Amino acid sequence: MNSTLRRTWAEIDLDALKHNYTQLRKRVGSDVKFLGVVKADAYGHGSVQVSRVLQQLGADYLAVSSLDEAMELRANGIAMPVMILGHTPREEVSKLIENDITQTVTCMAKAVEYSEEAEKVGKNLRIHIKVDTGMSRLGYLCDDDFFGTGVDGIVDACRMPGLEAEGIFTHFAMSDEEDEGSAEYTRHQLMLFKDVIDAVEAKLGRRFDIRHCANTGAVANYPDAWMDMVRPGLLLYGYGDYAEKLGLKPVMTMKTTVSTIKIYPAGTRISYGGIYETSHTTRVGVLPYGYADGFLRCLSNKVKLMTSEGPAQQVGRICMDMSMIDITDKMTVEVGSEIEIFGPGNSINQVAKLADTIPYELTCAVSKRVPRIYFEDGVAVEKELMLRG
Repeated sequence: MNSTLRRTWAEIDLDALKHNYTQLRKRVGSDVKFLGVVKADAYGHGSVQVSRVLQQLGADYLAVSSLDEAMELRANGIAMPVMILGHTPREEVSKLIENDITQTVTCMAKAVEYSEEAEKVGKNLRIHIKVDTGMSRLGYLCDDDFFGTGVDGIVDACRMPGLEAEGIFTHFAMSDEEDEGSAEYTRHQLMLFKDVIDAVEAKLGRRFDIRHCANTGAVANYPDAWMDMVRPGLLLYGYGDYAEKLGLKPVMTMKTTVSTIKIYPAGTRISYGGIYETSHTTRVGVLPYGYADGFLRCLSNKVKLMTSEGPAQQVGRICMDMSMIDITDKMTVEVGSEIEIFGPGNSINQVAKLADTIPYELTCAVSKRVPRIYFEDGVAVEKELMLRG
């Protein structure tokens, strides 16, 4: 579907993505494998486009959340290893095997189902075992009194017919927090994970090919957690405080335009609920950008957007399709002027802090009606609009 509207759009800088990958690869070294997390449409950046770049650059693995996400990559020419982090129904196991997709196993019940289905087709399903070391979400529970039963359960899964246990992994809950309590918790998770690996490998009599646990925080802060493979997410896309410290670049820039300009006298209430009232004659720019595009309503009256003359305060409650900014002192900003919502000139990190969230929520919130425009060497090379044509 082609859009003729220059409304609101996301610019995806593939050169920034390449830069970030290269810098992170240098950081962890050539002996450590690199997994690119591209679930949730690569956090709103476009999983196919991001995966193509990572495949070209020589990344070792990709991670998605579901079979549908994995099949989208396979349907678009992504041939490198892909791992599903979430659940896959047992009736889809044959599709996993047929398309050479790796499946996470989180408990005995899943292992049994996957083994039985793999045996039916007479082929092996490649799996990675998930260990719950303190995230308290998914995985074999192995802490304290559960260590022995957890280890035995993992060993049993690895020995099941039809399952090829290539890897084992865990996920840190606090590795991106810098207080000592969080650091102590992360060190505990890492030590427990290593203890589990040692116990399981001793019973199996072999080593896992890939042992991994390093998410963004661990890539930045815990070199001893890099092990066989790292899984940077936020860092890969250039967001967060660690990205700035490591010289990484934001990959997404969100932009919109001024669609209408209105002049209001003092005492005028703006938008739903009248939560903003002008204190003087105010020049207001109306933007075709609202919460249906991903502009979180909780940012109403809090955030500033970037104009060619500097930051402009957003005023009034953010609407579904529109929002307003005060451009009283920005007389060169006219109808059609470009506005940067977040990007190099208006840090997504600051916008996320105002919303009391993380940058990922903002990029994931960018809706399907917002076109993504992909740039290489400063030139637009692809445009994707996810609305059905």
